[in-house]
Amino acid sequence: MAEQTREFRSAEGVRRVPLRHPWWWVGGAVLVLLIVAFVHLLVTNENLRWSVVLEYLFDAEIMRGLLTTLELTVLAMVIGLAIGILLAIMRLSANPLFRSVSWLWLWFFRGVPPLVQMVFWFNLATLVPTISLGIPFGPTVGEWDTNTLISSFSAAILGLALTESAYAAEMIRAGIQAVSKGQTEAALAIGMSRYQVMRRIVLPQALRIVIPPIGNDLISMLKFTSLVSVLATPDLLYSAQMIYSRNYKTIPLLLVATIWYLVLTTLLTVAQQQIEKRLKLTRATPVRTTRQLRFLPSIGKA
Repeated sequence: MAEQTREFRSAEGVRRVPLRHPWWWVGGAVLVLLIVAFVHLLVTNENLRWSVVLEYLFDAEIMRGLLTTLELTVLAMVIGLAIGILLAIMRLSANPLFRSVSWLWLWFFRGVPPLVQMVFWFNLATLVPTISLGIPFGPTVGEWDTNTLISSFSAAILGLALTESAYAAEMIRAGIQAVSKGQTEAALAIGMSRYQVMRRIVLPQALRIVIPPIGNDLISMLKFTSLVSVLATPDLLYSAQMIYSRNYKTIPLLLVATIWYLVLTTLLTVAQQQIEKRLKLTRATPVRTTRQLRFLPSIGKA
């Protein structure tokens, strides 16, 4: 922001004097006092027991929970994005049935909290004792016990991934609609099929647009995995809970979980910023015109 100034006229001409902002100093002093008080609390409060925090920071049980948290985050995001891409394409389809089904999916999974979904999927056996695979109203190829198939881990994945699919679908749909229709028309004019246009031209550009919000979703997903502790899934938070349920050192173990969540979110934030910088550089590349596309016959033949 440009520095605010006040002009004073004198015999020599115009002299610029910076405006004074006394309340900036007051607000800054208050913030500094609050930061100092917070740091003093962290350092001097014996109940935090930093020695215990350091003792359990790299504990084997905590490390296994950290690995489970990362697995839940990655699997839920990959599955959610894959379903989200399909739902976004259905939302933009000319087929009214596809549009209606995708709208109902988004309406339901955006409206039901992920924790409610996890508990529902975990108790699915009370509704459907067995899950079978085969032709509807015909022969069955395979049959599995629902309790065996839907574990706490798979129930957590379903709850997280299906919720993410609804939000990802709307982000991807917005990204697809942001791509110029002229590029689609030019690609169709040189003989590309609609599938090729979507896969080679529209989706790559749309993903560049939606990657920043998807990065935010990834960070949110990492924190949402803490909900799986309700299902006794041994993630980072549940592992910390199991330890402090045995030694009654609640606050230090919660600090251990907090530190690891902060470390992971910081790493993801830095990675997201680097990706966004790369995307800004690629966006600076000029887009091919219709005339230039005519000299790319290999695209239409692929």
